[in-house]
Amino acid sequence: MCKIIKHQLIASIIIVLMLLISSCENYEEYRIKQSVRQHMERYPHSTLCDIYKNFFQDYYGPGHLLSDIARADNYLRNELQNNNSFEGSDFEPTGYEGNFYRVNLRVIADGRITYDKFFDAFVRSAQSTTPPKIEWWKEKWHEIEQVILDMELQLPELSSDHAKIKTQLEQGTAVMHHSSLYNSHYAPHYRIIKRDIFFEEILPLIKR
Repeated sequence: MCKIIKHQLIASIIIVLMLLISSCENYEEYRIKQSVRQHMERYPHSTLCDIYKNFFQDYYGPGHLLSDIARADNYLRNELQNNNSFEGSDFEPTGYEGNFYRVNLRVIADGRITYDKFFDAFVRSAQSTTPPKIEWWKEKWHEIEQVILDMELQLPELSSDHAKIKTQLEQGTAVMHHSSLYNSHYAPHYRIIKRDIFFEEILPLIKR
């Protein structure tokens, strides 16, 4: 009798664990879809490459932009000097985990945050981030992409973008730029700030 009860208990535990795993997978899929929907509501002229970039930034952060700090400094200063319009939200989370935030350069241009404060946060965000292995990211993106494809969004140039991303990942390159369609409609000007740095140091200044 005790053995029967023990086996039943083990079976019940296994069923509960399977249900929990299934529930977690469904929840992750839900979060991915929510992130994609929000992205498309803000940027309806996005392509698959633009959606990819959003999820890529959620795991890689700004590290790929900061191999040369002096160059990154000059590039940011030039971007601020040569642009008068900074459209879009002040900030928005990346991907579906929100590990980083895109922060609009407008917060510097309108004086809410000093250049030095912003650039320091940007640099530390990059330096404190360990990017994932490319093999892990390839598998992760495959999962994310499958959810996106199931949404049937009718994205422009979907087949060519899918092939482009796949080729780059197979060649060991994860970085992707915004599409020309996205750039022509939204002219993005932002930098990526790590979540804890953003909430502790940047957001309080934005909301003053």
